[in-house]
Amino acid sequence: MKKMKKKSLKINILIIIVLLFSTNSFSQIVKYSNDFLTIGVSAKSIGMGNSSVASVDDATSGYLNPAGLSKITKKYEVNLMHSDYFAGIAKYDYMAVSYKINDSSAFSASIIRLGVDDIQNTLNIYDENGNIDYDRVELFSVADYAMLFSYGKKTKIKGLSYGVNTKLIFRNQGEFANAYGFGIDAGMQYSVNKWNFGIMAKDITTTFNAWFFNISDDMRDAFLVTDNELPTNSLEITMPSLNTGISRYFQVSDKFGFNSEIDLNFTFDGKRNTLISFNPVSIYPQTGFDFNYKKIVFLRTGINNFQTIPDFKNLKDSEETNFFRENTVNFTPSMGLGLRLFDFYIDYALTDIGNQSIALYSHIFSLKYEF
Repeated sequence: MKKMKKKSLKINILIIIVLLFSTNSFSQIVKYSNDFLTIGVSAKSIGMGNSSVASVDDATSGYLNPAGLSKITKKYEVNLMHSDYFAGIAKYDYMAVSYKINDSSAFSASIIRLGVDDIQNTLNIYDENGNIDYDRVELFSVADYAMLFSYGKKTKIKGLSYGVNTKLIFRNQGEFANAYGFGIDAGMQYSVNKWNFGIMAKDITTTFNAWFFNISDDMRDAFLVTDNELPTNSLEITMPSLNTGISRYFQVSDKFGFNSEIDLNFTFDGKRNTLISFNPVSIYPQTGFDFNYKKIVFLRTGINNFQTIPDFKNLKDSEETNFFRENTVNFTPSMGLGLRLFDFYIDYALTDIGNQSIALYSHIFSLKYEF
């Protein structure tokens, strides 16, 4: 009996090893994977150039830094946000609910959706006789979803707290493809005097997306006729990243005060067009300011997403056919307003996710209610 159990155990271990190697063979590290999770979830934070990892202290901590959940003051809190991008083509929605467990810990649940709806599928627009039939056009949506379950707690060390996230990801491309993912984040905050320090490690175990494609015969024929490669089921890997920040609050007078923060974000999936980059590390700086009057009216501004953009120019005066490259620095500006009415907070931000591009600026609204 013992020999049978040992033999069965060896077979199970062998199966697991084979599955792991077969998974690796079809997996790939993708730069900008799950990039919809980097847009931001709060008009307050976005108005400050997404600089919040050290100072966040409400239910949005579940996204920005779960350690901040330990600083929630009310028993319950609800956060809502909506924004349109690319002249309303893409819609971004966020909701978070937090629960204060005790004086040192809190829990939150968040959901994020970025989607483009009512896309026309013209694959079957031609009938059997080769005539265009618009009644055969169907509509579908492409959307990315994420659910975050977060926990934050104060430690026995004064001013030090930590937090963790578990995130579930679902990405849908109509009836053509779906992806399912899972990941873990962890964060810490430390406050001393009027200074706040924060660190947020995202995708610490790497986050995966398992893609499954549903290719019909008509789609297969369309891919082959257009000389495109057929998509196959695969595993997409998101590499870890690190967000760090320092903030300080200044009380100018009895009525006026402001918070300032500067962050450095690190990615480890290869060289990017950032101000500081070397293979495989790239660094994004960002900063923001939040001015307030009696902590009732807020005025915010920030800049982030600094990038070096290559410009290619033809050397007309040279016989060479190469191009001369120059780099210009680009960034994303933002500004915002906030208003507190008792336990209600109304926030607004104006920003351009396209780096001062020809894309229209986006209006972002968020609401918060504490009780």
